Amino acid sequence: MTSSSYIVDNWYWMVAAGASGALLLWQQIKEGGNGGLSPALAVQLINKEKAQVIDVCEPTEFATAHVAGAKNIPLGEIGNGKGLPGNKKLPLVVVCASGVRSAKAVTQLKAMGYENVQSLGGGLKAWREANLPIEKA
Repeated sequence: MTSSSYIVDNWYWMVAAGASGALLLWQQIKEGGNGGLSPALAVQLINKEKAQVIDVCEPTEFATAHVAGAKNIPLGEIGNGKGLPGNKKLPLVVVCASGVRSAKAVTQLKAMGYENVQSLGGGLKAWREANLPIEKA
């Protein structure tokens, strides 16, 4: 059996695999390509594992709107550790407006030894689109 006959005999599996990959790629592009947690998974972490939400937006952005119960630690201040939980095993959900700054913060927090830290994919925008609660300072 040659490789060309295998492909010809199983073309439908190749098409299915290609379509599946294309759908996954489309979903990533649609969500901004930055990966991260979906709002639904973030809510599960918050409710079931008592994850703390860290908003890395600037204080003026945070005052305008933020995830209910979030703690504001601007991205530029993450490195000093002030305001972060002492327990580095505590799950953290990091949020910003779009997910870009929170992804950077995740990298910093992991380098600081935080074990379970994830970015909210799509940021506050995705949170709002999911009709989840926000607060204003």
